[in-house]
Amino acid sequence: MDTLFIIINVAIMLIFIGILIVMQRKHVSFSKRVFAGLGLGILLGAFLQIAYSADSEVVSSTTDWYSIAGSGYIRLLMMIVIPLVMVSIIQSIINLEKSAELGKMSAWIIGILVATAMVSALVGVTSATVFNLNADQIEMGEAEQQRALDLEDRLGTVEDMSMPQQILEFIPSNIFLDMTGERATSVIAVVLFSILVGIAVLGVKRKQPEQAEKFIDIVNTFYTVIMRLVTLILRIAPYGILALMANTVAQTNIAGIVELGKFVGASYVALIVMFIIHLLLLAVFKLNPFIFVQKVLPVLSFAFTSRSSAGTIPLTIQVQRDSLGVHNGTANMAASFGATIGQNGCAGIYPAMLAVMIAPTQGIDPLSPGFLLSLVVIIGISSFGVAGVGGGATFAALIVLSSMNLPVALAGLLITVEPLIDMGRTALNVNGSIVSGTLTSKFMKKLNVKAYHDKQTINKDIAL
Repeated sequence: MDTLFIIINVAIMLIFIGILIVMQRKHVSFSKRVFAGLGLGILLGAFLQIAYSADSEVVSSTTDWYSIAGSGYIRLLMMIVIPLVMVSIIQSIINLEKSAELGKMSAWIIGILVATAMVSALVGVTSATVFNLNADQIEMGEAEQQRALDLEDRLGTVEDMSMPQQILEFIPSNIFLDMTGERATSVIAVVLFSILVGIAVLGVKRKQPEQAEKFIDIVNTFYTVIMRLVTLILRIAPYGILALMANTVAQTNIAGIVELGKFVGASYVALIVMFIIHLLLLAVFKLNPFIFVQKVLPVLSFAFTSRSSAGTIPLTIQVQRDSLGVHNGTANMAASFGATIGQNGCAGIYPAMLAVMIAPTQGIDPLSPGFLLSLVVIIGISSFGVAGVGGGATFAALIVLSSMNLPVALAGLLITVEPLIDMGRTALNVNGSIVSGTLTSKFMKKLNVKAYHDKQTINKDIAL
């Protein structure tokens, strides 16, 4: 009987995919198809949740089938992240008018990412304080206890490394290993390698222009092919979002959310406040925040459903370059750096809220100036190298809590609501990347302000 239900559920998914295909053939804009996929996914997930319950065998088997479209799409995106980052950055550097621009561009992007991460830490502290969150208020069940043990085991690998050693991890010793995405800092390592290659080409360009031109032609050809590949993959984004959202809603632990509703609410209040701060930053520098929101919403929707900052890199680059008028090189650098550095949600808000919750259990006043200063500085430093995939927030929390001499096991209390909160955190991370690229391009006088404010590009397909 279960098999019949599974077949019916898969058939419903195929019908919804058919609706999205019809919309595409009728030339409905990419943005509208993304939101249609999101809405249909929520409906489908809610149906599964109501009809069978989240922990049923039918839902488990059905979501396995749905994962072919959902997780499969994320895998395709992850497949092109490393080659896209590498070729995009090399191509951007070799086309710079002045090599000095590279240093300024990198400094602005990283500075904005880290600064906003530190601000987001204060936002997280404020939200946790206003909602009066305390780790003692949450009961620890069997799943939470197991999660706590897992975190303590993982802490061992983090504690064994000093801060200089963690920074050293950014430097690649085997670039081919990092091209496989094997390490948490693989994207950063590939970025550094690509920057060095680009600088080397600039040097060759001055001394052996003919040799440099041959390499530049090869890079430009690879860039064209990879961007075409990106376009092909992004076209199936609405189907991936449909499946991802259906799985998320179907498997959501409603009881856990109700129990930890206070923390969920406090988290989303902090995320929304930080998102508003991003928009205020744009407004301060005379960039219309409302147009910005309209243009980036499809990208944020994918980040929200996929829970992967790294997987969103292709979309992050394209929306900056094609819709916001950001300089191509800046868009590539901001998307790449933003996937691992200064993540406002995962590396800023989340560790700060945990620290404020846990501190009172250790007899520490979380609002004391010394504690707050240490927390903000540690979050700023530790925001380097947080993996841009699911689990990055946990890694950031381990570093921050251990650096503050706070027990990490209590972070396991939040396992039931982790996926729900991670969706919002990822969307904020990606928004931070886009804001850093947009502002950097503006500061370096490379932003096409006319294209930024052009409302015609709001409903333009991201993947043409």
